[in-house]
Amino acid sequence: MTTALAQSHLFWILSRAAGTAALLFSSLAVGLGLTMALKLLRRKGPDLRVTHEALSIATMVAIVVHAVSLLGDRFLNPSVADIAIPFVSGYKEPWMSIGIVAGWAMIVLGLSYYVRRYIGSQRWRRLHRLTSLFWVAGLAHSIGEGTDAGLVWFVVCTGVVALPATFLLFYRWLPGPAPKPVAR
Repeated sequence: MTTALAQSHLFWILSRAAGTAALLFSSLAVGLGLTMALKLLRRKGPDLRVTHEALSIATMVAIVVHAVSLLGDRFLNPSVADIAIPFVSGYKEPWMSIGIVAGWAMIVLGLSYYVRRYIGSQRWRRLHRLTSLFWVAGLAHSIGEGTDAGLVWFVVCTGVVALPATFLLFYRWLPGPAPKPVAR
């Protein structure tokens, strides 16, 4: 690849890499969050909340880099509105808009952790549960619009982190055991 060709694709490549990183980080964060919520690790060990927070921050940063780097892409040539407001772009709709909505939601829900004392823990927990919905939307965006969606390396990388998180999500949605009748 020539230097000129690499430079002309630099922002597109950066956006692809950041989008893939956001998908991988968010899948790991969702999987770890569900593991903690389901109390699947009962032994004493490291506090996984720190790792969950770090993955969440990495996800938010990667989402921002994914979107903002597109502003330098000369082929797509998007405006700020194109990358920030759903249904403005017209490029590969509805996947672009699904990605925009999912990206904003993941950022807002991720940052809500830092204001939970102001909104209340119970309200924050209910909001935080929506993260998995927007994570699924991010998966749909990457599969529907992603340049790498059909490539073996992308499918393997995504599957390795997304399948366990998906399994845990379905496990959480399963109804629990029926309550035992109260003796009279």
